[in-house]
Amino acid sequence: MPVLIISQQMIKTGIFHAYNGLVRLFISIFDQRVRMKLAAISPFLCFVIILISPNLVFASDVLSPSATHTVWIAIAGALVFLMQAGFAMLETGMVRAKNAVNVMMKNYMDLCVGSLLFWLVGYGLMFGYNPSGWIGTSLFGLATAPDWDFTLLFFQMMFAATAATIVSGAMAERTNYIAYLIGTCGITAIIYPVFGSWAWGDGGWLKQMGFIDFAGSTVVHSVGGWCALAGIILLGPRLGRFGPKGEARTLPGHNLSFIALGGFILWFGWFGFNGGSTLAAGTNIGLILLNTHLAGAAGAVAAMLISFATRQPALMTNAVNGSIAGLVAITAGCASMQPPYAALSGAVGGVLSVLGVMLLEKMRLDDVVGAVSVHGICGAWGTLAAGLFLTGNMFNAHQIGVQLIGIGAAFVWVFFAALIMYFLISKITTLRVSTMHEQRGLDVTEHGEIGYPEFGTNNAYNPENIKDLKN
Repeated sequence: MPVLIISQQMIKTGIFHAYNGLVRLFISIFDQRVRMKLAAISPFLCFVIILISPNLVFASDVLSPSATHTVWIAIAGALVFLMQAGFAMLETGMVRAKNAVNVMMKNYMDLCVGSLLFWLVGYGLMFGYNPSGWIGTSLFGLATAPDWDFTLLFFQMMFAATAATIVSGAMAERTNYIAYLIGTCGITAIIYPVFGSWAWGDGGWLKQMGFIDFAGSTVVHSVGGWCALAGIILLGPRLGRFGPKGEARTLPGHNLSFIALGGFILWFGWFGFNGGSTLAAGTNIGLILLNTHLAGAAGAVAAMLISFATRQPALMTNAVNGSIAGLVAITAGCASMQPPYAALSGAVGGVLSVLGVMLLEKMRLDDVVGAVSVHGICGAWGTLAAGLFLTGNMFNAHQIGVQLIGIGAAFVWVFFAALIMYFLISKITTLRVSTMHEQRGLDVTEHGEIGYPEFGTNNAYNPENIKDLKN
């Protein structure tokens, strides 16, 4: 009986022609001009489809385990990078139009400045040789290392940028731009890496105790939230934010569409944030991503319910912040709890995001985007929840105690270190802009350009007149 031998090349060629036929059939539904344009690129579309098809993997094409892990972590790191765009959109939407460029610039440049400082200093403090349990002493300015070390550096660099950019929104609309970037240097080079070395670094004293923070509810988000708290205490509220009797006044953001889009981008990036923290392409990624998604959804729903219960309208900002709070809350325990508890953790986070904002307003603290409640408070809750709902060892008193020690250590170190840092910055340079600059908007006074030039009618806002603006 004859045997038909089919090579991989023959199979791929046949698949190519099959896909090409389907693409041309799809193209036929359009008019002639569109058909001509699409037909020219149909071979390219077929190659793309073949490349991304998960079913076309041949034995000789399978990556080695180490290469597979590297590819997954690299993709996850790119997703975390995309979160920077999400933060930029969300924060820009929540500020007034006259400060849109300033917020975008802060998010853009804290990624650039923070990445360089984390590579030069932060990564070594966080993951270098750490015999003391407190800080690393090697891997500074990494230039020669095994390939896997570069992969980890890239991934962790995105986390450092996330911690720094959380501060941006809380301190928006009144912070000197250069002073803000100096603060970013301190966060990414010292404050974040030092606590990270305790919790994640080999030999870190919290890690040795069994502290659970899988992807950074405390290590990343609470660190950013407590830095933001220190910053807004020293800055004071925006002009007009509180009345003479302490009553809170709303200063609405200028673009709710940006807020929603930023929320979607952050949610999407979070799949890389939590999923990539496996540091391996393992079968548990599905559970991690499911828990992440359930917590985000539950957070938004719970935020709406608590808004109704407190007689507040169904605000877009509450819904988006509620989902982000749920994502923050599950970040610590996404790999170690079952889905029902992930949803519960996210729901509690959504409630805390609303109540936290109300608490800060009563304390006359002006957090423009709710970063302290969403990242600081909900990050602490998520870290505690990781100990409470640990699969196979729920409500273990010892584990809960370890979690509380980690939460407390993070607050004490980060808050007071950031308070001292911002105080020193305020003495070296100006931390808060002048009243005139705050009224005019930081786009024109800090950057000499305007996000919405068609709105401006006063010639003082023309770039050529910037030199005439005085403090």
